[in-house]
Amino acid sequence: MKRLFAAAALAAACMVMAACGRRGTITVECESEGSDLLRITNPARYLLLPVEEACGEARVTLVTGGRDDVPMDVRLAHGEVDYFVPFELPEDAEEAVVRVEGVEPDAIFWEHVSLSDSFDTENTDIYRPLYHHTPSYGWMNDPNGLVYKDGEYHLYYQYNPYGSMWGNMHWGHSVSCDLVHWEPQPLAIGRDTMGHIFSGCAVVDRNGDAGFGRDALIAFYTSASDRQVQCMAYSTDNGRTFTKYEGNPVLTPFDGLRDFRDPKVFWYEPAQRWYMIVSADRQMRFYSSRDMKQWKYVSAFGDGYGAQPSMFECPDFVELPVAGDESNRKWVMIVNVNPGCMFGGSGTEYFVGEFDGREFVCDSDPDKVKWLDYGKDHYATVCFSNMGDRVVAVPWMSNWQYANNTPSRQHRGANALPRELSLYTMGDETYVAADVAKEVRKLRRRSSRVSDITVEAGERMLPETVIGKSGGAFEIEMDVTLDDGGRAGLELCNGAGERTSIYLDIFNRRLVMDRSVSGVVDFGGYSDDIAAATNNGFEMAPDHYQNDFALATWGPLALCEGGTYHLDIFVDRCSVEVFVDGGRIAMTNLVFPTQPYDRVRLFAEENTTAHFTGIKAYRLAL
Repeated sequence: MKRLFAAAALAAACMVMAACGRRGTITVECESEGSDLLRITNPARYLLLPVEEACGEARVTLVTGGRDDVPMDVRLAHGEVDYFVPFELPEDAEEAVVRVEGVEPDAIFWEHVSLSDSFDTENTDIYRPLYHHTPSYGWMNDPNGLVYKDGEYHLYYQYNPYGSMWGNMHWGHSVSCDLVHWEPQPLAIGRDTMGHIFSGCAVVDRNGDAGFGRDALIAFYTSASDRQVQCMAYSTDNGRTFTKYEGNPVLTPFDGLRDFRDPKVFWYEPAQRWYMIVSADRQMRFYSSRDMKQWKYVSAFGDGYGAQPSMFECPDFVELPVAGDESNRKWVMIVNVNPGCMFGGSGTEYFVGEFDGREFVCDSDPDKVKWLDYGKDHYATVCFSNMGDRVVAVPWMSNWQYANNTPSRQHRGANALPRELSLYTMGDETYVAADVAKEVRKLRRRSSRVSDITVEAGERMLPETVIGKSGGAFEIEMDVTLDDGGRAGLELCNGAGERTSIYLDIFNRRLVMDRSVSGVVDFGGYSDDIAAATNNGFEMAPDHYQNDFALATWGPLALCEGGTYHLDIFVDRCSVEVFVDGGRIAMTNLVFPTQPYDRVRLFAEENTTAHFTGIKAYRLAL
């Protein structure tokens, strides 16, 4: 790279710079104060942009002269380079022009921006999961458009390809044949002049109701700018590419509501119509349609229900049999709330009831709160469509309190394991069990069995060979029985003294996961967003609370039956997921140990005797 003018001249009206990559030349011209044009002759595939996360957002635009030129917000490096992101250039063009706005003349961006025909996505992040879905690079949050078609599972997701913090919302895309092995695909739906591409859904249009052909894949999403409106796009090549409907938006709020997003569309057989459920501030609204283009308001649900006051987001609406009885089916409304989680920040609750095509009537009292997961990192949970009788959900594995600050750089954001949903009853209430999907068993490689162990007011280390050399990716399951009240369970440990404790607290009737000394924990901020003491009598143990991240979460053992509890625990480089008694309690938490967990300690506290039986461990790998 060669500077053709001194810094004093660069601060004046014009700046020129030449940069040569493997092929192509960049010439930088001052367009106006704070705006520069990069003229690239014989462009390579990518312009590699240096990113510094502590910087504010600059604007980068591929200039074509058309009305669809959209600036992307990128934290271009000023003082140091954290990583690079690729900015795709036109293929086989003689020249490309890129506008850069908001970068000072003395920023090191100008020294490091370059051209390349490739971008290295090799995993270099110690916290990149080994068997959970995550993008190759960049930021990911909500799963979108989950749909099964022709032997493939499609997982679209909120994606920023220009940095590992939230921004530039596109729909990223991955495809799987088995729900666990995911292949990345090109961007599916890109940010446009209508705004960011926020969350939504996808359905298979079997009868061609929308007018784009039988079996077309129809995606619905929120376009977000100074307003939020619902739009549609269609695909006739099995979800690889989408064409945005020229008549967008297809739905706008009738009352000018600002927070109006995250459409979920489903077919309601009794009415022979498509229905859409949309997040509308602190409630959900239902709309119906025959052609998926013209939508009519039906009803609303949510005022005064569940964790309050909470923003309702990312809805889903599914029908399930109660305890497998097809003659007794109920509707489940999944509602992701932020804030409102019982441990602060974002979480997933649900309501069970009846739906007649006009109104949803919840079976429970308005102040009854039912959580789908009792961890802190389970959000934006939505279900696959077109899976027949199965209902499989996928959450985003983070929390909005600290999602932009987790200690990783190459990527931020992962999906928790897919969960199969079912209904069961306890007393007069109907609950959702969220158990790990059966396909996850395909990840099992080497297995180990351990003889039954009884621990009386003490501890026992499992043999190092049980999970040693797993690289931090393993599953361990066991049955735990306590003779008396007290606490007993297990700790996932490493040589650095870091640990995550998972235990039964019989006196308080809780399953607890404590990550307060699990590894890196100091990135969580301090806030008063702890709704624990108000939601259905839930109360977080204050002795564990340090900040928004370093804390313990817990779930009520009252959801389980009997005195023996089956624990199925999945550990990856940055997460721990626990499923108790087939998902009657599910708990998902991020952890960031500086070394992989490679040992397990069983313990029982004073005056407690615990029996650990049926102990099995598996190393997991893709």
